[in-house]
Amino acid sequence: MTGIKKISAKLADGRDLLFFDDVDSKLPATRLADTRELPERPPVAQMRLDSLTGDWISVAAHRHGRAFLPPANQCPLCPTTTTNQSEMPDFFDVAVFENKSPSFGPTLPEVDDENYAVVADLKLGSTRDSIGRCEVVVFSPEHLGSLGQMAVSRVRTVIEAWADRTTTLQALPGIRQVFPFENRGQEIGVTLHHPHGQIYAYPYVTPRTKKLLSSIAAFGDDLFEQTLQFEKSSERVLIAGEHFTAYVPFAARWPIEIHLLPHRHVNHFGQLTEAEKDELASIYSKLLKALDLIYDTPTPYIAAWHQAPLVAGGEKVRLQLQITSPRRAEDKLKYLAGSESAMGAFIADFPPEVAAELLRGAIR
Repeated sequence: MTGIKKISAKLADGRDLLFFDDVDSKLPATRLADTRELPERPPVAQMRLDSLTGDWISVAAHRHGRAFLPPANQCPLCPTTTTNQSEMPDFFDVAVFENKSPSFGPTLPEVDDENYAVVADLKLGSTRDSIGRCEVVVFSPEHLGSLGQMAVSRVRTVIEAWADRTTTLQALPGIRQVFPFENRGQEIGVTLHHPHGQIYAYPYVTPRTKKLLSSIAAFGDDLFEQTLQFEKSSERVLIAGEHFTAYVPFAARWPIEIHLLPHRHVNHFGQLTEAEKDELASIYSKLLKALDLIYDTPTPYIAAWHQAPLVAGGEKVRLQLQITSPRRAEDKLKYLAGSESAMGAFIADFPPEVAAELLRGAIR
């Protein structure tokens, strides 16, 4: 972890808290402890099997009472003050902590059971505990702003945090897939203004990844390399680096959709080299900045980092970023109506080549 320091701590109720300090950080090596009196953590949620699709639905009723767009003086992600006892007991650059209201976990199995969430042997009405882990990644101590507005060095620290957490979470018993992501903007459904993301460690392979594994079986084990070469030769390329290429995909579903692939086949953040992480920080920063330059107001988005699942055949999956936004014009959003929501059959609003031209014009 070249130059980026990691400090481990605990919150008052026993949850893990980790500080990741920037290379040039002036913060002290020790941090103040969390002295709050906190209630016991909620019970683990329950997963229910949808027998028509084979999907697991986590029913996490305790999440209903979580904070909703609090003002800065009540924000749970700002550093603690005398009037706001937050989740952050001290100042930080980047911080990661276990979610207070998790969709999965904090329970983990004593023994790793590969068949825990395998649908083939289950019946109608099957349930499982929603084992796993949910973590919050806070990008800055500042209440307002965005990751795209921060220095590239801060983006690099966030990438280091993702790599560290991916490696750690994948080693936990019962975990089948680790998913770092960021929801940005009220239009997406964020419940906190403070710039942050999340990491979910699932006890099953997600539906989207199951479809991907089926596509790999159909197109070949080198599907990602095929895709990369196909997209690199197109007019939809946004940034072509030494280690990564960013592009608008040939069959984009959303009005704004950006994909990014590493040139080398790596399964997850933990397998990236220092040089790859450095370039990724620069490219990712440019992409996020571009999203805020195409219109006069910030663009809402979901930044989803797809990583290989921990099952047989999962090693054929390459790390991939997919950024999507429902913004189809400065004052218009794409809503998922009948065809998209009910049938999963998307209709694009305009050709992806048009979106690529718009985005290229905003990249600095």
